[in-house]
Amino acid sequence: MSTLTILHKLRLKKSTTKEKIIRFYDEATEDYEFWSTDFNMHFGYYTPFKTSILKRDSMLNEMNQQVFDRLQVPKQNSLVADLGCGIGGAIQYGLRKYPLLHIIGVTLSSFQVREGNKRLQHKNGLILEENYCHTSFKTNSVNGAYAIESFCHSGHSKEALQEAYRILKPGSKLVIADAFLKINKEQLCIGGNYCYEQLCKGWSLEGLGSIKKIEQTLKHIGFRNVNIEDVSFRVAPSVLHVPFAITGFMFKKLCRKETLKPQSWKNLKGSLFALLSGLHIKSFGYYLITAEK
Repeated sequence: MSTLTILHKLRLKKSTTKEKIIRFYDEATEDYEFWSTDFNMHFGYYTPFKTSILKRDSMLNEMNQQVFDRLQVPKQNSLVADLGCGIGGAIQYGLRKYPLLHIIGVTLSSFQVREGNKRLQHKNGLILEENYCHTSFKTNSVNGAYAIESFCHSGHSKEALQEAYRILKPGSKLVIADAFLKINKEQLCIGGNYCYEQLCKGWSLEGLGSIKKIEQTLKHIGFRNVNIEDVSFRVAPSVLHVPFAITGFMFKKLCRKETLKPQSWKNLKGSLFALLSGLHIKSFGYYLITAEK
């Protein structure tokens, strides 16, 4: 097979993946409203005596707080980039806590841009329809950037990390909150590999990066002071909400005599396999990564 043919197939694959991601988020936002009334499209962070295991949104918003704490940006007139912002749940949280910040998010979904910007009216926030691998931010222009469970849609690609590095001002930080492989995909056991494939299929993920490779890539790009924290056990209480959320969502649909959309089924399956993947604690982990330009 010629090099040109291989490159053409890779482009087609990336194009197909992008279309799946857009369709996933265009159709799955309703599902996430059931997961979080604040539209947090991610898992949470449990802090004893501060958050409640029984109150999911308290943990989800605490994850937002953990990310903002690590950004360490001046709380007045700083520009922060949300790389893969969804409908803007983390942006809303950040502006409630720090109203003098300016936060711009990017997403591939036109639906999320439209609905998210409605919720950001009269606030220092904006959502753009852009790919976080190729944004319109000027080089060395933002005071901080974060990606909460979004880079996984590109397989935690080098392109996404390079773009984050490009737009950050020197001395500014990138914070990533996401799940990663602790081992190479080829080393996964049969059960772990099946859960991983179903997770990626359900949530339209290109894949999860290896935490060791991500650290190497960040340093190779030029990031310094790379700090990697395994927060799996802090995240676990919110993951345990998955089966209850799925049951509640399906019961609500049945009571309303509504049919589940194909994407909703995929989303629910992805959520279930996220829980099952988390049980393979030697293969998967949830991390908070802070890297300084």
